[in-house]
Amino acid sequence: MIVDLHCHSTASDGTLDPAAVVARAAAQGVDLLALTDHDTTAGLEAAVEAARAHGIGFIPGIEISALWSGATVHIVGLGIDPLDARLRAGLERLAEERARRALAMVERLEKLGLSGSEAAIPGDPRAAGRSHFARWLVDQGHVKDWRAAFRRYLNRGRPVYVPGRWAGLDEAVAWIRAAGGVAVLAHPARYRMTASKLERLARGFREAGGAALEVVSSSHTPDDRRRMAALAARLGLLASAGSDFHTPGGFVELGRDLALPEGCRPLWSQWPAARSKGATTPETCFA
Repeated sequence: MIVDLHCHSTASDGTLDPAAVVARAAAQGVDLLALTDHDTTAGLEAAVEAARAHGIGFIPGIEISALWSGATVHIVGLGIDPLDARLRAGLERLAEERARRALAMVERLEKLGLSGSEAAIPGDPRAAGRSHFARWLVDQGHVKDWRAAFRRYLNRGRPVYVPGRWAGLDEAVAWIRAAGGVAVLAHPARYRMTASKLERLARGFREAGGAALEVVSSSHTPDDRRRMAALAARLGLLASAGSDFHTPGGFVELGRDLALPEGCRPLWSQWPAARSKGATTPETCFA
């Protein structure tokens, strides 16, 4: 069974609309998919309908921006009820923060002589992310590719980086659990932490009620996957896998190379419907 529990659509910083993401996943042979847009559930209803039409299992998800010990980390929530009041209130706060940060990034680009970057902001500025500005920089010829945009302008310490006032780690996990979901620490090897600091993060995440580590991610090397599998086992956490797909034609494809290392306890093994490749979306979510 091909399981992909981390991807993005135009509801946040992906380039395909939610239904198109699901259609592409089905074409790639994905059996069980979660749409996990940044700090929003706006794409889930359309994705649910598309999953039914294509006959693939679907898990309603989200990726929440959080702060831990001064570092930004991402917490994926899976099996959430997007209508939960506590989750919705938290996401409203983060949406306003995204709009504030986007305008601050426009100001910084203007000061660098790179005018017109307000065109990078999507129709709803509360969905804006750094990836929108990276694409604008590439499209305008200021950098050769998305990675160069981050390296030169958008990463921490670079001239256009604006720190986000995100949720605390405990808050993010609590919102997910209140919405009936399970929390996953996304792409942990990407945070460039020492092994001891990453273990402290994972322990804090577990103590907050987190359930799983994203052992397999497109940004993880084979060695990263082995290390994350060992960390999950050491802390008694389940293992998750996700492509972190954003756009066709990039270096990441839906459902590709997502097998967990031997010995991992898959998160989806806890979901009876997933074992039979069924959809797990609560019908009440979109009443």
